[in-house]
Amino acid sequence: MKNKTNFLKIPANRIAILVILDVMSIVAASFAALYIRFDFSFANIEKQYMMQLEHILLPNILVTLLFYTIWKLYRSVWRYASANELINIVFATTCTAVAQVVYCYVLNQKMPRSYYALYWFLLTVMTSCIRFGYRILRLINSKRTEITEKNRRVNVMVIGAGAAGNMILKEMESSSYLNLQAKCIIDDQPGCHGKMLRGVPIVGGRDKILEAVPHYGIDEIILAIPSAGVQVRKEILDICKETGCKLRIVPGMYQLVNGEVSVSKLKEVEIEDLLGREPIRINTEEVFGYVSGKTILVTGGGGSIGSELCRQIASHNPKQLIIVDIYENNAYQIQQELIRKYPELNLLVLIASVRNTNRINSIFEQYRPNIVYHAAAHKHVPLMETSPNEAIKNNVMGTYKTAVAADRYGAEKFVLISTDKAVNPTNVMGASKRICEMVVQMMNQKSKTNFVAVRFGNVLGSNGSVIPLFKQQIAEGGPVTVTHPDIIRYFMTIPEAVSLVLQAGAYAKGGEIFVLDMGKPVKIVDLATNLIKLSGYKPGEDIEIKFTGLRPGEKMYEELLMDEEGLKKTDNKLIFIGKPIDFETDVFEKQLEKLIADAKKETADIRSEIKEIVPTYQNEAGNKH
Repeated sequence: MKNKTNFLKIPANRIAILVILDVMSIVAASFAALYIRFDFSFANIEKQYMMQLEHILLPNILVTLLFYTIWKLYRSVWRYASANELINIVFATTCTAVAQVVYCYVLNQKMPRSYYALYWFLLTVMTSCIRFGYRILRLINSKRTEITEKNRRVNVMVIGAGAAGNMILKEMESSSYLNLQAKCIIDDQPGCHGKMLRGVPIVGGRDKILEAVPHYGIDEIILAIPSAGVQVRKEILDICKETGCKLRIVPGMYQLVNGEVSVSKLKEVEIEDLLGREPIRINTEEVFGYVSGKTILVTGGGGSIGSELCRQIASHNPKQLIIVDIYENNAYQIQQELIRKYPELNLLVLIASVRNTNRINSIFEQYRPNIVYHAAAHKHVPLMETSPNEAIKNNVMGTYKTAVAADRYGAEKFVLISTDKAVNPTNVMGASKRICEMVVQMMNQKSKTNFVAVRFGNVLGSNGSVIPLFKQQIAEGGPVTVTHPDIIRYFMTIPEAVSLVLQAGAYAKGGEIFVLDMGKPVKIVDLATNLIKLSGYKPGEDIEIKFTGLRPGEKMYEELLMDEEGLKKTDNKLIFIGKPIDFETDVFEKQLEKLIADAKKETADIRSEIKEIVPTYQNEAGNKH
């Protein structure tokens, strides 16, 4: 059975507009035909012809509209007008012109013979323009948009002519949604120089990058060498960051093996890509052996370090993972993430303050965790300088109460997350963390629980670190603020730091202060400069770097060891054990109790008490370092 044709209904207002335009074109064609016939001059037109034209104009309009209706010129969807519609227009205007000749002779209103031909031609052109005008305008607009989009296309340099580079080129070539155009390829293999890959020239090795960028008008560089070592990647990126181009990178080899290399999976080049060292790896079997099947409790589990601890613990099949955090938003976010990634995980998220004795004791009594990772702490140095009592209450008192609960309810291990700022501290935050380390040492002497501390430097991307701040400042157009041009810090990625914390926990025998090898220190101003370049801007020109002076309690450099501490190696070359500094635990315990009590009373001179407990605490950091 044949399908019935369903005529699209044309809105009445659109038909009315067409009729009005048609009437105007009939009038215009009539007068224009005479105007052309008499040498493009109205003055030359004989009066009788103008009078006759006036007499036939109304019937001409009516007849024309009738024929237009017969030939369905008011029923077509003109945005899709084609040759069929054009044929209908020609037939309609021809019928109209013939009809005009007939009634002109019948009414004895003779016009010049050339008038009829001119009228037919002009009417056909005008009617066609009216009908096809919409489509023509759409076509012109489409072409203009196409040209504009072409001009806006991002010119790309691909570094790497291997499998990953080929996949990236293939996707750019086949996808109509990507606004990317590969202009050249860089590869260090001399044998491929001068050749083409998918029609894109391989122009040379890395030494050609700076030359090729302006030559080909490159806007973006894609590093597609997932097999390259960290040092090679750093050397290439060091060149690329001088170009001012946006940089993106293929994440790793496993994406290539799994066929997952695509433009959508490219990641932005991060500052850790420029640290110039191999990623830190741990013995996962050792970690799995002591975490699997255990009830693990993480305080501050919603924070940057705590949440990564939870992620990595969740991947090692614990019996139960308990997250404790006072901030419900942070706790909720990590909860939802772990539920999605590990649906079989026995996960419990509790809102609690480590300063609340009854709450902490009730949690330990009910769930009896085997291993405790204590990451809950105030860590913003300038803020703790203006609120020193809060640093003592949260960091010291919170650690002490959690440690006592771990001892009372028989936890196997208690791992404190400490910081390099605890070494010769120049700020309240660092001094409070040193006291926390001393709490761990004291508790280990009188408890069956193995109490240890893990000390490391700054982690890239953690809450309060300079990297998120720099990125925000760059996004806002600058300036990027650095406290001092010579200030240096040790840096490690969050996953690296946490993996070492987990492995240190596996080594823990009790009483140790584990020190992580943070690599070479990095100048903060270099981090700022590199981030600006990675964002496609020129430091000092597009984005200003502004030096603001050392903040209260801030050091020029951080240390990982005190002079009295020696180092003992572990099976992991990046984890060392610092020899604990002896102190009188009885005296310390009394000092601790008084310190906590005075902090609760909001004592104004709390720094003096801190100095008594931590002799290496230097209150005027800015003058000391």
